[in-house]
Amino acid sequence: MKPSLAFACFLFFVTLFPFMVFSFSSEQPALLCHSDERLALMQLKDSFIIDKQALANGSCAYPKVDSWDSQSVDCCSWDGIECDQNTGLVIGLDISSSCLYGSINSTSTLFRLVHLQKLNLAKNHFNYSVIPYALGNLSMLTNLNLSSSEFSGQIPSEISNLHRLSSLDLSYVDLASPIPSVLANLSSLTSLNLDSCGLQGMFPLAIFQLPKLETIWLVRYSDLKGYLPEFNFSTKLKELALWNTRFSGELPASIGNLDSLEYLGLGNCNFTGSVPFTLGNLLNLKFLNLGNNSFTGLVPPTLGNLTKLCKLYLQSNHFTGVIPSELTNLTQLTFLDLQGNMLQGSVPSSISRLEKLNFFDCDYNRLGGLLEMDAFLELKNLQYLFLSLNDFNLVSRNDSNATRPQAQLVDIGLRYCHLTEFPYFLRHQHRLELLDLSSNNIQGQIPQWMSKVSVETLWFLDLSNNSLTGFNKFPLVLQWSKLNYLKLDSNILRGSLPVPPLSTVFYSISNNYLNGEIPELLCNLSSLSILDFSYNNISGGIPVCLSNFSKSLLVLKVRSNQLDGPIPSGWATRNRLKMIDLSKNKLQEKIPKSLMECKMLEYLDLGNNQIRDSFPSWLGSLPELNILILSSNAFYGSIENPMLNLIVFPKLRIIDLSHNRFNGTLPWGYFERWISMSSLDGKNSPIPKYMRESLDMRLNVIQIPRDYDYSMTITNKGMEMKYPKIIRTLVAIDFSGNRFDGEIPESIGKLKELHVLNFSNNNLVGGIPVAIAKLINLESLDLSQNKLEGRIPMELGTQLTFLAFLNVSYNRLTGFIPQGTQFESFQINSFDGNPGLCGKPLLKECSNNARGLPLPSSISSKEFGLDGKVVLLGYGCGFLYGALIGHIVIKRKPDWFAKTFSKFPTRRRMR
Repeated sequence: MKPSLAFACFLFFVTLFPFMVFSFSSEQPALLCHSDERLALMQLKDSFIIDKQALANGSCAYPKVDSWDSQSVDCCSWDGIECDQNTGLVIGLDISSSCLYGSINSTSTLFRLVHLQKLNLAKNHFNYSVIPYALGNLSMLTNLNLSSSEFSGQIPSEISNLHRLSSLDLSYVDLASPIPSVLANLSSLTSLNLDSCGLQGMFPLAIFQLPKLETIWLVRYSDLKGYLPEFNFSTKLKELALWNTRFSGELPASIGNLDSLEYLGLGNCNFTGSVPFTLGNLLNLKFLNLGNNSFTGLVPPTLGNLTKLCKLYLQSNHFTGVIPSELTNLTQLTFLDLQGNMLQGSVPSSISRLEKLNFFDCDYNRLGGLLEMDAFLELKNLQYLFLSLNDFNLVSRNDSNATRPQAQLVDIGLRYCHLTEFPYFLRHQHRLELLDLSSNNIQGQIPQWMSKVSVETLWFLDLSNNSLTGFNKFPLVLQWSKLNYLKLDSNILRGSLPVPPLSTVFYSISNNYLNGEIPELLCNLSSLSILDFSYNNISGGIPVCLSNFSKSLLVLKVRSNQLDGPIPSGWATRNRLKMIDLSKNKLQEKIPKSLMECKMLEYLDLGNNQIRDSFPSWLGSLPELNILILSSNAFYGSIENPMLNLIVFPKLRIIDLSHNRFNGTLPWGYFERWISMSSLDGKNSPIPKYMRESLDMRLNVIQIPRDYDYSMTITNKGMEMKYPKIIRTLVAIDFSGNRFDGEIPESIGKLKELHVLNFSNNNLVGGIPVAIAKLINLESLDLSQNKLEGRIPMELGTQLTFLAFLNVSYNRLTGFIPQGTQFESFQINSFDGNPGLCGKPLLKECSNNARGLPLPSSISSKEFGLDGKVVLLGYGCGFLYGALIGHIVIKRKPDWFAKTFSKFPTRRRMR
């Protein structure tokens, strides 16, 4: 028994020995980090400061380096540090989002950590340091992330030494430079993210051929160019994102070889040609974006093979043909965007098979025919539906007993859908946020049931350009409690001005037949930014509260009504008004000086009223005023020049004082100080963004831009022209129809950006100054109905190459019309009423004297662009000098003089 017992004990010991050893070893303390690496980390920490405000996007989470303590022996326990369990060497460093601020270069102690395999410095602020070339010495690196870290410069070529690198993320780093071709040496690379780096030049094609590469993100590069190579079956790409770059050319048919591809984003590039049908081979594709390119031809029916596809973007191309019915095989599809093409036919009735569809947009195509709304309402997940700007005849079921559940839409766009009444299905919509029924032919009153549609959710309502006559039993204040945007323009609405809810930001109801007075309830809309009820018949005075009811108000436009009385005088301080248009009413009295409180005002139109006042020079203190229109009122008196060195109207570029009673000389002092008319691109005359106020309205997954355009009417090229959108660069002066006298000042030549100049119908005298020839951008010049005299300067014909309209009729001009220029192409009536003019296009031919050979004594030097005083001074000096020399010669050498000028012998005998 003893031997067997001993043997059994031996077996038991042998069996337990490994576990005993493991237990013993597991109880041993882990290896501490190496002291030299601990020191390197502490020195790295000390090279930065902690600044939680360093990044504007607020991506600072918490400073991981705060846990790094020089008294702590084991740096492997510090936040963001990973050590090898066997050697204690630092193999991972993640200090992303650590609020670090400071510079870093290749001498940093970071690069002593030569065993690093993972390095993440993302979302810190490295003070625009150049990416250190010493990164190339970290030969063990497999993952490198420098995204959103405020580096700059270019990608160092030394990175190509990182042969083990699997993932490289440099997204959102300012690298305004080409991509180094040596990146194609990174044979282990699987993921390359260069999103939003500002890279330039050509993308190296060899990178596409890296054997292990699965992901390429190269989005948002305005200057990065390239084209797609031929792909073979060995390519392992799963994600290829090139959108918002300048990649161009045609898609190669071999793109169908990328059978692992799941994400293909080629939107907003410069691709052309037809889309290869081989895209239908990419059976793993879940996301496809070909939008905003120049693709032509048919939408490939083979896309119907991509049964895993969830999102399909084909918008803003030149696709023709029909919408392939095969697309309705994509039963996983949630998003389908076809807008902005040239597709014809109709929407396939089988679209009801796309049960997961959430978004459908086919706006701006050539689709037509009958379209049953039921096909869309059966899609229970559908929330966003846009069918506008086609040629559909929309059919909506009018079954009041319908009990079948229907989709609860959020956004509906049905512009230009030939609707004649409000679609019945809207009665059952309770979650609408956007409803656009504009530009149809909906007639009659807005039905009472519409006031109850989506009362608690409706945010955007556009019923403009219909034939609506009024509101049927609507409450005094409209009930949509969250309404922000209400557009009712261009209908035939009658009655008093409707009052929108307190939440309203944009309210436009112009071009209707509304009457009555302005309801003071409007003054309760404290969030209102845009208010436009122009082109109606609203009468009475403007309530004082309308000048100060909302500090959010940007645009107040009430032109072409029957408003009378004074302009309100209580304009609030610190208001945000950018546009005030009170034109074409019957407003009286003076302009209130409280308008000086509108420091952000860009546009002021008080034209066509009955205002009696002197020139409001105090408006010159408004720093942003671009456009000032005071035409067709009863303004009077002279316009005094501003004080010396005083900056006035610093951004003015359009001024219209026409048809008033101004007198005196033209205000040459203002011409010298209107710096925005002198140079639109000068630092001292910045022009604000395009003269329109945009409301960018984001409703869940889409952005609906709604622009409010500043418009105006001025005389240009001899005609009254309406500008529905003000051109940013238009510069114009119109002082016509007043009583200005004196000469046209030379300082007019400083306004080099002028496009339109109209001094007609005044009492101006003197000649046409040559200084006008300096206005090289001038397109329209009207000096008619004055008392100008002398010649038309030849320089006007040779230097005003953009001049398309000229009128100098009914003056006292003489001499020949400049020949060999566009002057010959102007109409004869441009020169009528000047009997002394001759030459083409007039039938009257010029004599030699009229042509200036020789110069008639009656023609003053100023008519040829010379200052009369300078000429007289020259003549006087010449005469005195000649007389003096002559006297000396005759006195000292009479014989020589007589011999030389022998034709005067009789004079010598008389001496």
